[in-house]
Amino acid sequence: MPDTATPLDDAALAASLDGGFSSHHAEVNGTRLHYVTNGGDGEPLVLLGGWPQTWWQWHKVLPELGRRFRVIAVDLRGMGGSAKPEGGYDKKTMAADIRALLAHLNIGSAHIAGHDIGAMVAYAHAANHPEATGRVALLDVAHPDPNWARQPLLPEPGRIHKWWFAFNQVQDLPEQLLAGRYHVLLDWLFSRAATDPATIDSHSRAVYAAAYDSPEAIRASNDWYRAFTQDIADLAGYAPVTTPLLALGGEFSNYELLTRAVPELGTDTQVVRIDGSGHYLPEERPEAVTAALVKFLG
Repeated sequence: MPDTATPLDDAALAASLDGGFSSHHAEVNGTRLHYVTNGGDGEPLVLLGGWPQTWWQWHKVLPELGRRFRVIAVDLRGMGGSAKPEGGYDKKTMAADIRALLAHLNIGSAHIAGHDIGAMVAYAHAANHPEATGRVALLDVAHPDPNWARQPLLPEPGRIHKWWFAFNQVQDLPEQLLAGRYHVLLDWLFSRAATDPATIDSHSRAVYAAAYDSPEAIRASNDWYRAFTQDIADLAGYAPVTTPLLALGGEFSNYELLTRAVPELGTDTQVVRIDGSGHYLPEERPEAVTAALVKFLG
């Protein structure tokens, strides 16, 4: 069971980080977003997390990145401390949330790094709001494309079986199975998709379990997956982006997939392998991720 005695609220988590980080909320684009920032005076860098995590997944890289950038780590629509409305989970709308947050913060343009669902939103931001997008880093996932609709139902030897892509689209049932027991799914995922599961420690797992344990949170996060069909349709209308794209792929996760998918997404792309990592790059290999981002962003 998760350690419920450990403080898990966002304000305490932000204050626990070196570098003067603090927790905030903003009403933007018809929803309420939670974000953590150091309020620095460097170039703005937005960090977007993925399922089944929150902004906290960046906690190992935030102090070092905060020395160089004005960092804004955001809980996406439906995630953690952000609102969980009934709609708007297509990545184009979620990118508009981030664009509106930048305007709220009086930021004209920002670099964006996203992991998992956050990577999809980061790319959608570049495609729909190029004037507000600097450089973009996609961590272990690209934008949904037509190949995603052809994933096999049955496991194939030697390939990761992403059964949760289908499970998360089932209506009503996941909430009944997982509410109050989300730590079971978290432990299963981290034990199989991380090269060293211990890199996602018990405190972090408790943070994530608390964020996803309610039926409302499960429904909202699953809506990210239920929007994939719309995301694929939206991608068909995007031209390859001209902003520089860096994809970081875990050696034991999606690196090979990214080498095929990412070159089609932009005119200036590169794919870098994060050796020794599974899917959860910022927690498994924070030093390598920080070094790659600093090198790319300059």
